[in-house]
Amino acid sequence: TTLSKPIDDVYELAERALDVAILEKRFLFKLYPLLTHAKATRKSTLEFLESTTARAIEDTAHDLEEYIKGGKDSEHTQLREAYHFLSKPEARKIVKYLRGIIDDAKRYEWEHRPGRRKKSIAK
Repeated sequence: TTLSKPIDDVYELAERALDVAILEKRFLFKLYPLLTHAKATRKSTLEFLESTTARAIEDTAHDLEEYIKGGKDSEHTQLREAYHFLSKPEARKIVKYLRGIIDDAKRYEWEHRPGRRKKSIAK
């Protein structure tokens, strides 16, 4: 791959964070500081956002939102079976955390666009 070594680890860490969030209800992974520390490129961050790992995080967040909403159709019945061990408040917390991981990547990518330096803007 074209990714630098520290960024390769991001995929593994993000996948582990997904498992740990759901199974252990622990939210330890912060993507933005990791990308900053690794001096990730905008390109590698975009690759992460388009990866199956990011997709799995987004899909899980979506499934959990549907689980929270509830319903009687077969999709919701399956989601209830899959996530029955989570209370709805726990599921909400996990959704917020998972969305945060993706938002961190999007924010990092946005802030690392070419030719645009941050200016402090007095409001």
